[in-house]
Amino acid sequence: MDYVKNVTKDRPCHTGTWDDDGGGGGMNIKMAQLKQYQGLPLQGKVLLSQQRIRQFYDHFMGQVYVSFSGGKDSTVLLQLVREMYPNVPAVFVDTGLEYPEIREFVKTIDNVTWLRPKMPFNQVIEKYGYPVVSKEQSQYIHQYKTAKSEKTKNTRWNGNKWGQGKISEKWKYLVYAPFGISEKCCDVMKKLPVKQYEKETSRHPIIGIMASESSHRQTLYLKTGCNAFDLKRPTSKPMSFWTDADVWGYLKDKPYSSIYDKGFERTGCMFCMFGVHLEKGLNRFQRMQKTHPKQWDYCINKLGCGKVMDYIDVPYH
Repeated sequence: MDYVKNVTKDRPCHTGTWDDDGGGGGMNIKMAQLKQYQGLPLQGKVLLSQQRIRQFYDHFMGQVYVSFSGGKDSTVLLQLVREMYPNVPAVFVDTGLEYPEIREFVKTIDNVTWLRPKMPFNQVIEKYGYPVVSKEQSQYIHQYKTAKSEKTKNTRWNGNKWGQGKISEKWKYLVYAPFGISEKCCDVMKKLPVKQYEKETSRHPIIGIMASESSHRQTLYLKTGCNAFDLKRPTSKPMSFWTDADVWGYLKDKPYSSIYDKGFERTGCMFCMFGVHLEKGLNRFQRMQKTHPKQWDYCINKLGCGKVMDYIDVPYH
């Protein structure tokens, strides 16, 4: 416990964007500290996360909210926050693409604001294109296909002077796909409703993402720490140093969505194809055919996701 208390002791956090080491320190120091935090026992992580929540809450005088998806990570986050501040609202974006089990679970939680996007998914893919491979690659492919300048097309095809920002060699053939490809669905269906909510309420988000989920999220953590006070859109990510094992350890004997008991590890939008080509064994669409056949049929046949996965050689039966 002395070790835990030492790691979680109060530190200055308003001296810069990166709060976890007092606003200073090089990237190697920050990585070492992230590893130190990730190695804490669960009790230590709970204490450290609640310290970060308290800092963010106090800084904005309680004008905060919890970004709540109904998934396991945001379920833990909401419980951590409300143990300290029971009246902090949760915000759930009802895109129409959530698993029914997620929506039913969200309905059991008090003080949740439900938001709806102005454009449904079928209109998003018709206007912009399908979400495939990854958000980054979909963005680059969309920008290449819609570019008005040869400079932009060249950058997306060959990369910048450091060779970055280009369509991967593996996916360049998608430029010629007979359907649109884009990363816009998340912006239109999730980010825009949330931005409108923040504008109307002046509240700032507390988000349940973890550095261990991807290299991109780890990089963001190393740049901003848990509490990014000085960004244009200040955010708190107080579970950044948690892992999946920590989440399930915390949720032991606590309520969570029943979708996880059906073998699903990912509970985002049902019809999102980001990363499906990387899934081993039964992928999310093959599992969906067994557990949610009506939604599977609508997705594969009505929305045309089947033709997209045929094109990228991903099974869905």
